[in-house]
Amino acid sequence: MKIWRVLAHTIGRNSRLLLAGRQNHLRGICDSSAINSNFLKTNAAVLHKIVSSKPLEVQLCSGHSHIQLRLLCRSSIMGSQHELPLDTPLLYLKSEEAFAGLSSRERRYAHHLSRASWWGSFIVVCQTSPESPSIFNLITRLLRSQPIDTLKEVALSKAGFTEDEFKSLLIYYSGVVYNLGNYLGFGDRKFVPSVSREKLETLIRASKANLEAPDVMQEYMNQALGPMYNLVENKRFLGLPPNGITMYFTPNCTQEDADIAKDYMAAKNIEAWNSRLLKYEENGQTIYDIRLASVEKESCEGLTVDVDEFQGHKIRVSRGDHSYFLKKMIEELQLAREHTANDLEVQMLDKYIESFSKGSVQAHKDGSTFWVKNKSPAVETYMGFIEVYRDPVNQRAEFESFVAVVNREQSRKFDTLVERAEKEFLPLLPWGIDFEEDVFMRPDFSSLDILTFASSGLPIGINIPNYKDVKEEQGFKNVSLTNVMAARTGIKGGPFLSESDHALREKHGALGLEIQVGLHELLGHGCGKFLRRKDDGSLNFDYEKLKNPFTGEKVTFYEKGENYNSCFTNLASAYEECRAETVALYLGLVDDILDVFSVAPDDREDLKYVCWLDMMYAGLRGLEMYQPSQGKWGQAHSQARYVILRVALEAGQGLVTITETTGPDSLPDLLLTLDKTKIHSVGREAMGEFLRKLQIYRSMGDAEAGRAMFEKYSEVPSDGPYPFSKWHEIVVRKRRPRMILAMPNTQLSGGDVELISYPEAIDCVAKSWVDRFSPEEFEAIETALSAFVQGWTK
Repeated sequence: MKIWRVLAHTIGRNSRLLLAGRQNHLRGICDSSAINSNFLKTNAAVLHKIVSSKPLEVQLCSGHSHIQLRLLCRSSIMGSQHELPLDTPLLYLKSEEAFAGLSSRERRYAHHLSRASWWGSFIVVCQTSPESPSIFNLITRLLRSQPIDTLKEVALSKAGFTEDEFKSLLIYYSGVVYNLGNYLGFGDRKFVPSVSREKLETLIRASKANLEAPDVMQEYMNQALGPMYNLVENKRFLGLPPNGITMYFTPNCTQEDADIAKDYMAAKNIEAWNSRLLKYEENGQTIYDIRLASVEKESCEGLTVDVDEFQGHKIRVSRGDHSYFLKKMIEELQLAREHTANDLEVQMLDKYIESFSKGSVQAHKDGSTFWVKNKSPAVETYMGFIEVYRDPVNQRAEFESFVAVVNREQSRKFDTLVERAEKEFLPLLPWGIDFEEDVFMRPDFSSLDILTFASSGLPIGINIPNYKDVKEEQGFKNVSLTNVMAARTGIKGGPFLSESDHALREKHGALGLEIQVGLHELLGHGCGKFLRRKDDGSLNFDYEKLKNPFTGEKVTFYEKGENYNSCFTNLASAYEECRAETVALYLGLVDDILDVFSVAPDDREDLKYVCWLDMMYAGLRGLEMYQPSQGKWGQAHSQARYVILRVALEAGQGLVTITETTGPDSLPDLLLTLDKTKIHSVGREAMGEFLRKLQIYRSMGDAEAGRAMFEKYSEVPSDGPYPFSKWHEIVVRKRRPRMILAMPNTQLSGGDVELISYPEAIDCVAKSWVDRFSPEEFEAIETALSAFVQGWTK
């Protein structure tokens, strides 16, 4: 939020305000006739609500023309955007009923897979930011060294904490372990503690952790405290240096360096999923080191390259990243192997173990093939370097691992959708058979109750694997995460909509979300052809017959070594999520599909309305993920939904309207409305034409045309009928905190496995993490994380 605009709105047009150098000062430089100390004191309640939701001390500086507002707490407008609010929902992800339905053998399988996942979670900690490992070490040791209630007594009696400040510390830690780092998994925004550094340091020094190991705690404080609170411009969001923070590239890398690595990997047919790029000097020469994640560190024929010459650059391919955590994962996978249900699971785990040992993407692809073939297992799992959202150029993947129990009753709802997809529903999409897959690889669509999810946050649906060749040749799986969806739909209300719209969302939102997720994952991500040259040199289409429908010329296509991510680069994720979302929106109007989900005839139009309203609403609220200072989007799904909103607004004819209003706090507000009568006509036509372009540009690998169209709709204009740049501050001011979920633990008990649950409370996430490993294991984890901090650029 722009401080001067909001405060000027409150204290008068004749004032102008600016942010002072220190983060905990606001200075108003004003016309003394327009404002005085009495005015400020009178309106302090309004000001503190706008600025930081914390008390303000009003001071009148000399000359009566300079007013300084000093926050009694550290927070500021800028800081508060990077803090997790006190009303952040901390919820427990329920899976007891599903777990109880497993056999003893299945519970053992799930236990070891969960343990493998949690060991792998530390890879994400190392992938997030340079300080994330140290922050984890510091606060986890603080919390595990003594009971949380006892630590709270120390905080209140010896460190000057208030009840809310201790609560905020638990929320901060919950955010760190849920996002597996100090940047949000959804939005890539850095978050900092709400309690001051001075108080936190005082608490640490008074804690049992410091009494037991003062040198260790001092080292962790030296590593963590400064970066933990640092909110300089290029530290606020993840991104490519010098404008952001990323662990996928060393800080001296630029876009040019990323392009050199991309071109080299394309030329050598190397896929970047499990790698990062290091740039350093060796014997007076610059080396680009493509570092693979693996247990093994020595050279390996077919995987590593000592030094290669490429376009005047020296490039190395090495391995050994995240070695310790991958080794611990493999130990658990070998134990899980003893409790598999069939040979496909054995072969899947063997290939995962090979991939994590050697650093081989091909071995992981082979494991993914066995995973796809293993239809509807009682315990579902997938793990590896999966999603590329957080790599600034969308090639390198974050580690992800989940373990879930199939909800068989819920899964039956999707069977008919899968059965009828190829012949009835896919032909309804607006791009024709030439740009659709020759054979629809019918996916295994399961509804899952998540037991363990180790990544930077939980989605509500997944379409995997992300390897396009595996999808085309072997198929894929769609999973709907039932208990995550239930937790999300339990949070009601929100800004920018009328009461009647909120009432309809509460009535139909849960079913609408289920339908949207199903269509998004099954048909959205599962449809559409890539025109490409296969490994044998042949084309997967008729080059002489197929024409570009927009120009009449011959189509372009993906050559060997090229893929969608390498062509569409930083837009790839948002573009693909937008395509899947638009497919769901477009097909969600089909009555036969609603019949599959047993939607009553009288509810159909209301449900369609809610699905479209939710998408437009998500587009508006997603504006908070836009980064005005850098002019870029920080979250692929939010950008995708904003683009869809812009397409609907462009369609005009009153389909969607956004009106600036005044809220009950006398501050600017917004109201979004959707004309139900225009959805089938204006809305469907606009989305159909947009969807057709999205798919055809994607099919042809026409990144130039696709980028031009997508970037146009991604713009955040400052003027015109919809000044989203101006409205950004309203959306940010009225944003609602995202939920943080505590997940259960499992432990061996008398030859069986026990599920450890956690009552929903402010400390539930913290307790689940403190219980996750033994003291000896935590010592080893700290050592491994500290080693990574010391040597991640070497």
